[in-house]
Amino acid sequence: MDVSAPFIKNILLLDDEGKRVAVKYYSDDWPTLASKLSFEKSTFTKTQRTGARAEAEIGMFDGYIVVYKFISDLHFYVTGSDDDNELILATVLQGFFDAVSMLLRNNMEKKTVLENLDLVLLCLDEIVDSGIILDSDADTIVGKVEMHGADADVPLSEQTISQALATAREHLARSLLK
Repeated sequence: MDVSAPFIKNILLLDDEGKRVAVKYYSDDWPTLASKLSFEKSTFTKTQRTGARAEAEIGMFDGYIVVYKFISDLHFYVTGSDDDNELILATVLQGFFDAVSMLLRNNMEKKTVLENLDLVLLCLDEIVDSGIILDSDADTIVGKVEMHGADADVPLSEQTISQALATAREHLARSLLK
């Protein structure tokens, strides 16, 4: 029996009109921009009526498993193959959702996401790399994202605790690699 980890096809963050806020594609199932936009529109249209608010919903659309969740004017989606484990896809979705929520201090609105798009895209990079799931724990993801944003020139006394820890980890990693 050949068991492998799910391969994430894409992660989508769309607004309440189905327009892109932040998207990442990890497979070439949709080779052109037109095919990507068509998939996004189709998925949005099929899910907007469900009202997946509190808990993630799972659906099968166009031969793909799509796990999705909505809050305010944001629609979160994670897509996998039709034979992938839905629970793992749902865990990735929840990790992304929770990490964005933590980074934006629970201000989950399109405007806030757009103002902090760099953090959202860093979240995506920390969760999935080339379709392979790296992490789904929101605390770990947020820590890594904050570490990217930690400014080494700021004195330790003026950094937040998470920034100071991230700076200390960075210095330790550099000293170990020497």
